[in-house]
Amino acid sequence: MLPAPTPNLPAFGQRLRKMRRALGVKQSALSHALGVDQSSVSRWEAGDQFPDDRIQRRAFELLSDHRTEDFALRRLVEASTLSLHLVEDTTHECLAYSGRRAAEWGIGERSLNGTHLWRFATEEIQSAEYELGQSDWWSSQLPEPRCFRTSERRYDELAVLAGYIRWERMYLNDGTPVRLCTSYR
Repeated sequence: MLPAPTPNLPAFGQRLRKMRRALGVKQSALSHALGVDQSSVSRWEAGDQFPDDRIQRRAFELLSDHRTEDFALRRLVEASTLSLHLVEDTTHECLAYSGRRAAEWGIGERSLNGTHLWRFATEEIQSAEYELGQSDWWSSQLPEPRCFRTSERRYDELAVLAGYIRWERMYLNDGTPVRLCTSYR
């Protein structure tokens, strides 16, 4: 059974601007690829307008095409003895996770790489994500780490265990903002 659909990630415009700038993609290039006016992208990033779900997904897919693999960081995450995973900060696409995280989730190593994890977010994770839009998370180069508690939630694909979560911003070699998610029981 698949989890119930969750709403789009909050703060679309702020996320879009962060990722686009980090990758060095101009608004005009993104607007051309999406088949919209540059002013539309500008309004999205300012939060004055919101595109439909399909265009939001397509914008992040196009920007993800500019991202390069960061093998060294992936190896460090995968070799960690901590319970952690690394996601692309704007889309929650899973880039890597430790063996301990795989055991907690009840999955094989690397089987969720490339999967968008937002659909597995507990209510507390969703709430913490919405709070990022009210903080300096999207405007600061290195925002303060965020810590919060989450409840347990089980899905057919994985289990989210109750405990504390710490989010920290990092960057891939190409400038893509990523989030290191560490759990503590």
